[in-house]
Amino acid sequence: MKGLYVFAALSAAIMVTGLTGCSSVTESGLRPSGFRSEYNGKKTALYTLTSESGMEACITNFGARVVSLMVKDKDGVKRDVVLGFDNIKDYFPENNKSDFGAAIGRYANRINHGLITIDGVEYQLPLNNNGHCLHGGPDGWQYRVFDVEKVDRSSIRMSLVSPDGDSGFPGEVKATITYTVTEDNKLDIRYEAVTSAPTVINMTNHSYFNLAGDPAGHSICDDRLLINAKYYTPVNEDLIPTGEIAPVEGTPLDFLHFHRIGKRIDNDFEQLQFGHGYDHNWVLNTNGNDYVYAAELYCPADGIFLRVYTSEPGIQVYCGNFLDGSVTGKGGVVYPHRGAICLETQKYPDTPNKPEWPSALLRPGETYHSHCVYAFGVR
Repeated sequence: MKGLYVFAALSAAIMVTGLTGCSSVTESGLRPSGFRSEYNGKKTALYTLTSESGMEACITNFGARVVSLMVKDKDGVKRDVVLGFDNIKDYFPENNKSDFGAAIGRYANRINHGLITIDGVEYQLPLNNNGHCLHGGPDGWQYRVFDVEKVDRSSIRMSLVSPDGDSGFPGEVKATITYTVTEDNKLDIRYEAVTSAPTVINMTNHSYFNLAGDPAGHSICDDRLLINAKYYTPVNEDLIPTGEIAPVEGTPLDFLHFHRIGKRIDNDFEQLQFGHGYDHNWVLNTNGNDYVYAAELYCPADGIFLRVYTSEPGIQVYCGNFLDGSVTGKGGVVYPHRGAICLETQKYPDTPNKPEWPSALLRPGETYHSHCVYAFGVR
């Protein structure tokens, strides 16, 4: 019996070692030892999730970030299809102010002048983007160390407690994020949050996708994009929504059928000039049904496609317009202009100041739920 207990203890130790990535190197080429550190007194690590179908996702609890994501191309070759860094210190904001792979909160995207009003009380949020609040401010959740609550071979659940008044937001919020890799090649992301006082919540994942696994050599302008949306939310020169819901028909923002991303991205169209390309929120046709596709990205170079599903009403599509070759990522690769695309499922930008739009308000006793699926396949 004693031998059985010893065997069980060793088996548990081996399992934890594999999950936390303490082995020498992951399939994506990451060294987990490079992610063992501390930030603001909390320990960071790398966790490796795998499925029997061969999918691998490496997640760090610093910002609940997707560090690497290995999927097979049409020839069965595995490719890492997200941008990021190969050590934890490059993610720290004093070294790089990046959103690579991060869980964004409390409020993804922009809030006009950083002002929100809840039950007649006005709250001032930090201004970190042209006089507005972007992604929760300069100390958003992408720079926090999450607590790992549960982890197994294919799934990890992490949580974060954001105190009342955190970056100006009211209410103590506990948020949880669960990442799961599935046997049918999906990265499933589920968000939940509860609050002690009325507040606003809008979470998303900020992975930068390059389906060729070659950001230095393959521009996403050569990929094809489909968005299941007849309308979008136009913005002003600061990328703050005007409040209008405008049709995509007759504009370069019409992706109801597949278009090569680069075909119209530099057109003489005011919205594209404001965003230096595509950096807009589309109003999805899905009505919150996460079984209906929201968008699809296809890479003809290797046959990989990515189909997005969500319970959210909108998707922000950002085409790496502000990547400029100044950041060096995994494997020493320099990330160039338009070397990746983000597909961020979320409430519309500046929703707290647009009461006619789907609400981001969360009250005590309620639970915020959001669901996003990145489903991969090949043609």
